[in-house]
Amino acid sequence: MKDRAYAKINLALDVFNIREDGYHDINSIMIPVNFYDELEINIAEKDEYVCNKSFVRFNESNSIIKMIDVVKKRYNINDHYYINLNKVVPMQAGLGGGTSDAGSTLRILKKLYKLDLSKEDEREICVQVGADVLFNYYNKPAVVSGIGDYVEPFDMKKEYNVLIVKPRLGVSTKLAYEKLDMNICDHPNIEKLKQALINGDDINGLLGNSLEQPALLLNKDIETIQNILIENGASNVLMSGSGSSVFAISEDFNEIEKLAEIVKKSTYYVRITKTKAF
Repeated sequence: MKDRAYAKINLALDVFNIREDGYHDINSIMIPVNFYDELEINIAEKDEYVCNKSFVRFNESNSIIKMIDVVKKRYNINDHYYINLNKVVPMQAGLGGGTSDAGSTLRILKKLYKLDLSKEDEREICVQVGADVLFNYYNKPAVVSGIGDYVEPFDMKKEYNVLIVKPRLGVSTKLAYEKLDMNICDHPNIEKLKQALINGDDINGLLGNSLEQPALLLNKDIETIQNILIENGASNVLMSGSGSSVFAISEDFNEIEKLAEIVKKSTYYVRITKTKAF
């Protein structure tokens, strides 16, 4: 059984509280974009793992394996699997590369075993695997809150063209949160941006990301990319998630295409895509 694990971008990310358990409370607007990993999972006589990227390890830290373990324990399943992952979404990029694979895994297992999952079942399963997995499972534009375990989908009126640029080095999410200073970082207005997306209003000036502040300390290329895009006319530029990817978003495809030609001259990973229409 096959499924697509779509990448995402954060149009806004507000980190506003450190909880007693050490996690951070967030409010974020996450949007799926139209490129993806391809995941195939079938029941087999023994476990077999195939991936097009040699750096992917199917061990206990792999999000696909984590999701399978959670579902097997919860529903007393003892099967083995043939797993084939065509990895396209970069890792340590703020694009949901690992969590999207986990969400895709749950969608496959739900179909494979005809699981009747309530909303609470889905939330409990996803939060055991990691933050943001529930968003990737639903795979729709949404306001994401808590530690990523509450998802409020909404409909966007417009589609946008997106340019993604990633430097060679990623950013550790753990280190980004450790270096976060909530007194000086950006705190975007989530509700205002949500309403603009629903109504199809101008989003200029509404994007923001609390984690840009620490990520810029950890990877200087992020600021370099942002400056290149802004100096060449990009109107909406932001780092996604905890980085290190930077994106430009616009209704104008020509603007995105022109920017792509400029950054393609660098050594950065460059991809043109769109917000995902469902």
